[in-house]
Parts: sequence; structure tokens; C-alpha cells
Amino acid sequence: MAFIDYYKILGIKKSATEGDIKKAYRKLARKYHPDLNPNNKEAEKKFKEINEANEVLSHKENRKKYDKYGKDWEHAEHFEKAEKQQQYQQSSQQESRDGFNESDYSDFFESMFGGRSSRNSRNSIKFRGQDYHAELQLNLKDVYKTHKRTLTVNGKNIRLTIPAGVKNGQIIKIKNYGGEGINGGPKGDLHIKFAITNNTKFKLENGNLYTTVELNLYKALLGSDITVATFDAKVRLKIKPETQNGTKVKLKGKGFPIYKKEGSFGDLYITYQIITPTKLTEKEKELFTELSKLRMS
Repeated sequence: MAFIDYYKILGIKKSATEGDIKKAYRKLARKYHPDLNPNNKEAEKKFKEINEANEVLSHKENRKKYDKYGKDWEHAEHFEKAEKQQQYQQSSQQESRDGFNESDYSDFFESMFGGRSSRNSRNSIKFRGQDYHAELQLNLKDVYKTHKRTLTVNGKNIRLTIPAGVKNGQIIKIKNYGGEGINGGPKGDLHIKFAITNNTKFKLENGNLYTTVELNLYKALLGSDITVATFDAKVRLKIKPETQNGTKVKLKGKGFPIYKKEGSFGDLYITYQIITPTKLTEKEKELFTELSKLRMS
């Protein structure tokens, strides 16, 4: 496999910080995203390369292995084990040259460093594949309902089911979707971290949603029926006469879906904010003056 310069792909230096990597990745991912470049094979290829580079460099341990082993970074643990074994063998030879036995070499050590054992390959040590780590960026509206999405990891398209109610920063593991094992060892796993952006007017906290609804002074004083937006629909509410500024109401079950609990939702809390009228006409000023006199009498 040819060496791929992930730093060059993201347009950053080898000394880049985690913040630099994240910033560069998001900028390029937006630029080359398939939704913005339909039927553009070059953009699709670039998008896959960007995701692969980010997967490696944004993960601290993976980046360290990549910096040391280059294209073979996924097998870093195997190299390190082999190197330790080599050091052990060299030490053993130094202490007792006459007692050296070729069978002391492991099959993996032989394949990596040219040992002379003739043991059958069926006894080769099996190594588990490297775990992959990826970040999936979504909007809050994207995780209101369970849906399917295709994620590109290491140049491979993986079809995922995104459960409703998944949280920002949450990590889910998909078994056997990581790197290939060595000598018939099992595949690694895929760890997906969710980065969820909330660009709605609702604040989300523990499954409950919070929002503010403006009321004009007259509706607050006299009462009224109003229509307010929930996260996915609209509902009709009755405003009681003499409603005070800051009054809170709870709409049970109108909040956010609870993760892994199908059909369960949090609550929606609405705070009323009363708006004082401005740019009063002379007639309005006159009427308010009369009202003030009644209240003071």
C-alpha cells in the first residue's frame, strides 16, 4: 500500500493542534460533501480521503502510530510486539549463546524480521484488527427520528441506522467494521462519535425541551388562544387572563425522544415572555392613562 500523506490531504502541518485538525476537516468536509457535489466523482473521492485523514489524525493514539509507522500505522501494536520479542531474543542470545534454540522465534517474529524457525504456518499468532474511530456530524433535527445514513470510513461506505435521541458526544461501537486482522485474526471495531449541532430555538436537556414564547400585553391581560410550535408540529394553547411574565407551562410528551426507548419522549417547557407595546398612539396613551387612574383610585 502506497504512503498517503494525511497532513497534506487536510492542508495542515505536522505540528498542527487538535483544534487545527478539526477546523481543517470541517471546512473541507463541507466543501466536498456529496450533497453539495452531486454526480461529482472527484469530489466524492476527495471527501473519502478527507474522512480517512481525519479518522487517523483526530485520534491521539492513531496519530502517534501514523507519525511513527506511516502507511503501516494500523499494525503498530504488532510491530511493537515483534520488536520487544526481538530485543528479548537478542538478550537471551547474549546471556546464553550455546543454549539458543531456533524454535524460540514466534511465527510472527519470523515474518517481520526474518527468523529461521520452520514451524508450520498453522501455528502463526493471530492478531485482532485495528479499531477505527470516526466522527459523524448531524443537526439536532436529524436525530429526532430513527433513520439510516451512509458513512464513509477508510474509503468504504457503511450503511448505519441512527437511533432517535442519540446525544452529542455519544459513542457507539459497531463490531467487526474495523481493520482486517492478521493471520486470520478477527476484525477490529468501528467507534462512531456523534457531533450534534443544535440550531433550533429549543434548548435540550435530559430529554426535555425548553423554549420561550412571546405574548403581547393584551393577550396576557385578557386571555386568549394561541398557536405555538413544538419540535415537529404545532399545538393550540389557551392563555389564562392575567398571565404573568415568566409563567411556565409544561406540555407532557412533547419533548425529545428518549434514546433506545421507542415511543418515549421528554416534556416541552414553555416560558411566556410578555412584550410591552411601543410607539403608542395618542388614543392608546389616553386609554392607558385612564386605566392607570382606575388602578390608583
